[in-house]
Amino acid sequence: MSSVTYLSPERRIRQKRSQVTYDTLIETAFALLEDKEFDDVSIAELAQEAGYSVGAFYARFRSKDELFDAMVVRHLDNRRKVRREQFASLGDAELVHALLEETVHYYWGRRRFWRAALIRSIRDPEFWVPIRKLSHEFADSTIRRIAARARRTLTSTEDANVRFAVQLAFGTINNTILNRPGPFLLDQEPFIANLVRAFRLVSGYDDLVAKPPARGRKARKTR
Repeated sequence: MSSVTYLSPERRIRQKRSQVTYDTLIETAFALLEDKEFDDVSIAELAQEAGYSVGAFYARFRSKDELFDAMVVRHLDNRRKVRREQFASLGDAELVHALLEETVHYYWGRRRFWRAALIRSIRDPEFWVPIRKLSHEFADSTIRRIAARARRTLTSTEDANVRFAVQLAFGTINNTILNRPGPFLLDQEPFIANLVRAFRLVSGYDDLVAKPPARGRKARKTR
């Protein structure tokens, strides 16, 4: 007997509608955060803006915190999808700038969402675990790319340099969103240019990618 559960057409339609409502509430929350801080958005306002009742909200989320958890999951899915596409399609010369430029623009566009995430991580350290994992995945992907171009495994020092460059980049973005220390903000071109320059310098990306070892022959000595 098949283990697949049969769903009537009516039930499938209900499930699809429920998913549409769920997705709409999440996307509406992101849209509202373009102009308001998360704490200033009420459930009633969110439901009204999305075109649903407060009851429809509570049928899918027990609280605003649970809604925020769902927004974080959507954020993580987006970041993984975009990164896979970037690493698969970008050339070596443009990779670092394109990765960081897209990242900065993304976090600037969702800065109120991300500020709420940073604040929540202070009172709930476990909340940050999957987000930390995402940054480690970014470092892993960068290291695999560099190692493939260098045609060798990176040394422990080189590996650490790349990981620190990733930590430096995301730490700078997070600090700028949370504290706005200046002199540059995320929507200013010098911020991106200097972040790219710092990443390249700390990671050693250019030397590792641009100068792969010759294969099958020894370098000739100069006289």
